[in-house]
Amino acid sequence: MSNAEQGHPATKYKRVLLKISGEALMGTQGFGLHPPTVERIANEVKTVHDLGVEICMVIGGGNIFRGLQGSAQGMERTTADYMGMLATVMNALGMQAALEGLGINTRVISAITMNEVAEPYIRRRAVRHLEKGRICIFAAGTGNPYFTTDTAATLRANEMSCEAIFMGKNGVDGVYDKDPKTNPDAKRYDHVSYDEVLRKNLKVMDASAIALARDNDLPLIVFPLDAPGGFRSILAGEGIYTTVS
Repeated sequence: MSNAEQGHPATKYKRVLLKISGEALMGTQGFGLHPPTVERIANEVKTVHDLGVEICMVIGGGNIFRGLQGSAQGMERTTADYMGMLATVMNALGMQAALEGLGINTRVISAITMNEVAEPYIRRRAVRHLEKGRICIFAAGTGNPYFTTDTAATLRANEMSCEAIFMGKNGVDGVYDKDPKTNPDAKRYDHVSYDEVLRKNLKVMDASAIALARDNDLPLIVFPLDAPGGFRSILAGEGIYTTVS
């Protein structure tokens, strides 16, 4: 039965990747995972999954450990980055538990082999999971130090033939020319080019991730993750967001 026959609004996208920061999972507690917040985000994802959209996810690890901060405090960068990758696996498992609690089959797929808790990354297997309606959460970044989860998200979105990356942000409803939290006169963009993001250093993603998206014509959609129904409304052609393309 088609989405239209089920009464769902037609969606522009068939397969998307949702990128969220680790900090989005910690709620107001300032550290770690806040189960009610994880459950709220899982419910937002479910509303889009219910439209028949195939969903990949990449979650950062900054709520547990951030490699760059560790290296800034004297830790060897490679070790710090691997610790950050392990933090993303913890977040992915937490999100998987929340999604499966809502009845959605979910697979955590790790770029670092840990067969007891996650599948290894095999592209064709991951594509098959999506085709079967399962949500794939890609964890452990690219499996390599010196690469952020932004780059991992862009890489996986390209490998999975996603039609867009949805960047869920807390407290902002798109891309601004400067930080709207500290600059009341900040201007919000409805659309901005990849090159302008790089030229003005607009902090959407790191430069290598933006360049990878640009080189593969992969649009980024930046939207407020903390707005109830925000993810679903954009798929239905509504809502407030910024498109980077």
